[in-house]
Amino acid sequence: MTMSNTGGRRRPPTIHDVAREAGVSRGTVSRVLNGGHYVSPAAQEAVNAAIRRTGYVVNRHARSLITGRSDSVGFLLTEPQERFFEDPNFNVLLRGCTQALAAHDIPLLLMLAGTEDERRRITRYITAGHVDGVLLVSSHFGDPVAEELREAGVPLVACGKPIGLGSKVSYVAADDRDGARDMVRHLLSLGRRRVGVVTGPLDTPGGVERLAGYKEVLAEAGIEIDEQLVVSGDYSRASGEAGAERLLAQAPDLDAVFVASDLMAQGVLTALEHAGRRVPQDVAVGGFDDSPAAVAARPELTTIRQPWDRISAEMVRVLLAQIGGEDPAAVILPTELVRREST
Repeated sequence: MTMSNTGGRRRPPTIHDVAREAGVSRGTVSRVLNGGHYVSPAAQEAVNAAIRRTGYVVNRHARSLITGRSDSVGFLLTEPQERFFEDPNFNVLLRGCTQALAAHDIPLLLMLAGTEDERRRITRYITAGHVDGVLLVSSHFGDPVAEELREAGVPLVACGKPIGLGSKVSYVAADDRDGARDMVRHLLSLGRRRVGVVTGPLDTPGGVERLAGYKEVLAEAGIEIDEQLVVSGDYSRASGEAGAERLLAQAPDLDAVFVASDLMAQGVLTALEHAGRRVPQDVAVGGFDDSPAAVAARPELTTIRQPWDRISAEMVRVLLAQIGGEDPAAVILPTELVRREST
């Protein structure tokens, strides 16, 4: 801290203090703060050391006036607010993205837009330039947000491939179809033949791809697809319980269930317990995500692990590259079968 001339009160250090401490010009400090272009490694290290010694903090408002950037990123969830608090995947992803951006000294703004009015307000806020880019989570087919942001030129990376937008929007996704195939093959390897599925929403990429993987493996095994064994949910625990109740009513001889999320699988376990079905002796259950819900379940869930740390890190990397002027990109990451007590 630097002493002011009024009453001995300390004032925050300025860019001039950093320049004096580092023995360089104010312009050199400014170039370091704005990316380090045309600055020698020795000068950059001297400036960084001076920043640490003086405790200088960047005035983001002043910088944004010069660069035209906000130096912040939005984390946009287009789901009802209660879903954010119920589904542990969103919190895991938010934490990972926050940590990845912190390495670049960029704050992350959480934006919840579960209704049409909320989406309209958030879209207006984003396109006004209050964030430099957006990490879009849980996009549904027909949701106009991704297309509107793309048309407005806002850098955007989706978690999962947005249905209908093809290569127009950057995305990072786990290999949902391959993960589903691994789970269904595992259930069949246990001798199960009446394998039901509780899908995710079929207007989301995860819902579509995981159902496709389920059907592909049954076809490979020569098992005819029985639509009585296929029900859909919305990734909530309640929808998993309701889905299992429908499966038991439609196909009481089922001996396994592939559930498209761990949270829904908790609901499936509840329904099976109420019906007097033992897991895994009577019905084997496999989930998807390897979220905290998987180890909180009783019995603990066999599931498909999504690499959440890599997903969040790649989303941030691709977004920052796009903010820097690079073209949209797609990243698909492998999943892993995790065996626990439910199969």
